[in-house]
Amino acid sequence: MKPLDASMNQSTQVAFRVLEEMVAIGKPVELSVLARRLDMPKPRVFRFLRTLALIGYVLQDRNNERYRLSLKLFHLGQAIADKTDLLTEARPMLIQLSKTTGLTAAMASPEADGMRVLDLVRAHSPVEIVTTPGTLLGFHSSAAGKVALAFGEADCWAKVETVLGGPENTVRLAALRARVERVRQDGWSDGAAETLAGINAVSAPVYSAGRRFTAAITIAGTMAVLPSPPTQAQIDAVVSAARTLSANLGSPETPE
Repeated sequence: MKPLDASMNQSTQVAFRVLEEMVAIGKPVELSVLARRLDMPKPRVFRFLRTLALIGYVLQDRNNERYRLSLKLFHLGQAIADKTDLLTEARPMLIQLSKTTGLTAAMASPEADGMRVLDLVRAHSPVEIVTTPGTLLGFHSSAAGKVALAFGEADCWAKVETVLGGPENTVRLAALRARVERVRQDGWSDGAAETLAGINAVSAPVYSAGRRFTAAITIAGTMAVLPSPPTQAQIDAVVSAARTLSANLGSPETPE
């Protein structure tokens, strides 16, 4: 087997080699067999297997002591594939949306702690929107986040309740729930001066096959050109782009 590269973190290299070798074997494997295949001492391989088991990537059968991969790797790979398809389909849509509205267009997908901006097409403006791909937007403090609360998994609310927990935020949390209910009825959300001062945003939900909420398409601009409430034309542009992208991703129709 190719020796480890001394210029890189060796523990990381070993962890991935263990995973890759288990994939190649394709069935539950004994520690001694895996150590021999990796040409490494059994105690060292055991330490990595134990760590991988603790974080959920490896399982051990208590009856025969053999190790196998969990489905966590599969789900991780599936999530990457889904996002790759999403980005491929969304990019031309964002370009067209930005051109049609004259505003910055973006797409974000849900994570445990908020909505992650995956792509963004900037419009020329005297006021620069400093949000970049990779930015994490709060569920409770962004247009895209409220779309996720309205149409996404119930787990999104757990993060909000952690952030806004406590008696002092009871009224604020109740107001947010009422607003999210309105988003659910309208099919879109705005977020005036929530993520950035003086900036408004309008978001609509994107669904994948099985009508599963998978992202939010957003336009953003200064409140001088994107007021609150937004114009009907601006709302229609975002909602139409989101529905078209949903259809491209295999969602047969937009849920009510």
